[in-house]
Amino acid sequence: MRSRGSQNRLSGNSFGSRVSALMLAMISTMATIYVAARLFQEAESRAYLVEELEKRTGQGQSAVSLDDTLKVIACREQSKKLSVLETELAAARQEGFVPKRLLGNNEKHPTKKVLLVVGVMTTFGRRKNRDAIRKAWMPAGIARRELVDKKGIIVRFVIGRSANGGDSLDKEIEAEISHTNDFVILGNQVEAPEEKAKKIKSFFIHAVGKWDAEFYAKVNDDVYVNLDSLGVVLASHLDKPRVYIGCMKSGKVFSERTHKWHEPDWWKFGDGKSYFRHASGEVYVISKSLAQFISINSFMLRTYVHDDVSIGSWFIGLDVQHIDETKLCCSSWSPGAICVAV
Repeated sequence: MRSRGSQNRLSGNSFGSRVSALMLAMISTMATIYVAARLFQEAESRAYLVEELEKRTGQGQSAVSLDDTLKVIACREQSKKLSVLETELAAARQEGFVPKRLLGNNEKHPTKKVLLVVGVMTTFGRRKNRDAIRKAWMPAGIARRELVDKKGIIVRFVIGRSANGGDSLDKEIEAEISHTNDFVILGNQVEAPEEKAKKIKSFFIHAVGKWDAEFYAKVNDDVYVNLDSLGVVLASHLDKPRVYIGCMKSGKVFSERTHKWHEPDWWKFGDGKSYFRHASGEVYVISKSLAQFISINSFMLRTYVHDDVSIGSWFIGLDVQHIDETKLCCSSWSPGAICVAV
């Protein structure tokens, strides 16, 4: 005969079994509903994709894998984003917004891409040279604007700051700028004879950051340049990605301290003491990629006592095409005279 305790335990076990069975049944039902819903959703997606593929390809019903499904969905999302971007771009164009690199000297108005930026290297006390260049070949006012718009050429005098900072030398240049507005002031560059090579480097860094041009030129302020002829010369080299154009030369390296052209690092040029081929410093042109190279690597580019040797050294070891252009050789030059080039 069973005791009351035994009956209670049996009753409890029976109740627990019923609860467990009920929980399993509920879980099973929920799982079934979930799986069915997923299958239905996937089937619906497959049906949609098959229908879309049938419309676009005309190949009829075919199986579409899950990977294909994801690819098509991703494409649809990208298409939506592209449509939104196209709409925004159209609106921006209507408002007159354009990338900065397409802006010319007057950055309020868009212009075509620049062909050439010319930096005329000048210094303090050379106002007469600058005025001679303005009268001879460097236009002013509306003519300067037309030179940019019609020929894609920008010309600026380039100068650094006085070593004393804000003295009468700087003020004279500022007064001149107020009338001519044709300078690039290299604020972090001291204007001094021994700083010429560093000044050239600073100019290219500034120019490539301000103007998106095909070419960048360095010209001395005693050089006469025919801009039309120079444009024709450069147009013939547009298909070359890395060009260094100038009146190519070499020459002796002078180790004597008393010599006018003394080179402190003469020993680096070998026993023959001869410079490598480089463009004469009166005028030369480099392509955009080389100007960018100088800008990016400026902190590690060594400068020598001569600026033309310095820039020539920067391209040693690079895949650069040296172009000996006789039109950039001074045809009637002597110290203190105007150098006629191009």
